[in-house]
Amino acid sequence: MLEGKGMVKETDMPEKMRSQAMAAASRALDLFDVSDCISLAAHIKKEFDREYGSGWQCVVGSNFGCYFSHKQGTFIYFSLEKLNFLIFKGASS
Repeated sequence: MLEGKGMVKETDMPEKMRSQAMAAASRALDLFDVSDCISLAAHIKKEFDREYGSGWQCVVGSNFGCYFSHKQGTFIYFSLEKLNFLIFKGASS
């Protein structure tokens, strides 16, 4: 497990949810190869959907850009290993 070794770059999540996001990423990295970003993201998304209800999105990679709207209190962007993780719940229109 890599918990505690990540670096949060930006977030508006409560502390408990932040810890769970980083722990979910760590567990995903234990299960999947670092190059399998789709499986990593899918695993994290499914974990958050189970814990906090559906509608979560997850982006994993070493280099990406994005622009999105999110529900207040559900956004985190952090690095772990050589990857960046973006997790958020989409905002309702």
